[in-house]
Amino acid sequence: MRLETIKNLILRELDIWRKRPIYVIAPLAIMAFCSVFYLTFLGDGLPSDLPIGVVDNDNSSVSRNFVRQLDATQLGKVIRYDSFQEARNDMQTGKLTSVCLIPSGFNSDLQANRQPKMTIYINGLYFVGGALSWQDLLTMINLTSGAVQKQVLEAKGVPASQMQGMLRPINIDVHKIGNPLTSYNECLSSNMLPGTLQMVIILILIYALGTELKYGTSRELMEKSDGSIITALVGKLVPYTVFFTLLGMLVEVLLYSWMHFPIAGSLGNMMLDMLLLVFASEACAVFIISLIPICRFALSLGAIFSVLSLSMTGFTLPVEVMPRIMQGFPFMFPLRHYYLFEVQEVMFGSGFAGWWQEALWMLAFMIPPFVLLPRLKSAYIKLDYPKN
Repeated sequence: MRLETIKNLILRELDIWRKRPIYVIAPLAIMAFCSVFYLTFLGDGLPSDLPIGVVDNDNSSVSRNFVRQLDATQLGKVIRYDSFQEARNDMQTGKLTSVCLIPSGFNSDLQANRQPKMTIYINGLYFVGGALSWQDLLTMINLTSGAVQKQVLEAKGVPASQMQGMLRPINIDVHKIGNPLTSYNECLSSNMLPGTLQMVIILILIYALGTELKYGTSRELMEKSDGSIITALVGKLVPYTVFFTLLGMLVEVLLYSWMHFPIAGSLGNMMLDMLLLVFASEACAVFIISLIPICRFALSLGAIFSVLSLSMTGFTLPVEVMPRIMQGFPFMFPLRHYYLFEVQEVMFGSGFAGWWQEALWMLAFMIPPFVLLPRLKSAYIKLDYPKN
């Protein structure tokens, strides 16, 4: 592997970029759009003013106060209905995240300790909105129940010092490590943007390597690399590695410096995490195109692999609660190990002792492509695979 040969291959690839700037423009446009989309769409941290339908059949002072307090919360925006049928119709058409039905006689049953039933309907089509509105309603119901119990205890002459222990016998001290504001932006954007970059890397490299077969230029590439597939790949991938690494570093600076996402460790270690993700993603692209040296089929497999990695990583649904048969699959995706590295560095600041195993996992992704390189070399030289 001569340096002069590598230099000539790099210049050849840069000339391809000049003739087809899509290799540079597409990643920049996709990452810019996704950065603006995620960071502005989730800019408030949590959704607000979720439409909650309320049917108050009691219309008592307690029920009216409950509705006012629910409407005053940040998450909920109360929409009043005269009948349950109207609220149900709007919920079925997607206008409401939940419906709360307050029965008639609610206040009198409450005062007489007859345990009135307040019915809540959650719109399961909106997973996040439905879950948050359920949480908001449950909090307000507990507060209303506590307020009524307080009035009863005061009427019985219970001292205030004893009242708190009776109303709330267990005091919960919650510490939200790494995300004290429960911000969806900090939880999702910090993983969705690297996940998007992984997808871009895999698809762009599969296309770049596959078009050598598609346009019949792979023999020229092998001739300029002295018949060495490793030399050909090194010369072809160096410009992409530099470009995607710089793009990844920009993502890390955007998240943890400009957007001030909380980080207990160092930005330098997160940049190392991104560098390893770039290497692992490139290795996955080489493996896929070597496994299926047909551009359109390899692109389809790469797209499926990239999309699945977003679902299987574990930052939205923990791996531990997945079906047992699926729990081994997430480790096949580089983004999973990027996420575990990020957890140790961002949340706990544990440094090398916390994430060295994940770093080794991502480096291990660079081994499988070597097994299939003879297959890719044969395809490049013989051009015996379909081009279309």
